[in-house]
Amino acid sequence: MWTRSYSIVTKEVTKEQMWKLFADVNNWHTWDEGIEFAQLEGRFEKGNHFTLKPKGGPKLKVELLETHVNKSFLDVTTFPLARMYDNHTFEETPDGLKITNTITVKGLLSFVWIKLVAQNIVNALPADIKKQIEAASKR
Repeated sequence: MWTRSYSIVTKEVTKEQMWKLFADVNNWHTWDEGIEFAQLEGRFEKGNHFTLKPKGGPKLKVELLETHVNKSFLDVTTFPLARMYDNHTFEETPDGLKITNTITVKGLLSFVWIKLVAQNIVNALPADIKKQIEAASKR
């Protein structure tokens, strides 16, 4: 198992604003330049799934494993012989909202998917979370 995490504390947004940003899957492409489109039919809730098309990559099915409104959500993308879990948490602290994104890859071919996908996502987390905060603050 491979896990990497990134956190930031900010007073620029609330947990409600961050939740609203992520729950609106069909508009992710408006603030995430790496996404061609994301499409969710139905509600942003446990058991549902959405289609994500990264720029330059294939369409991916992403399943919502856990959703706790205004607190956290966990999703999983299945690759051949590996799974990538993406956990987002929003925690109020005395210093502001702590936003944490944790990527975990498990499976026989996890080393391949870490190199092809997960490490690039982790490398981009600081810039991506900054963009998320900017987009959420306008909601």
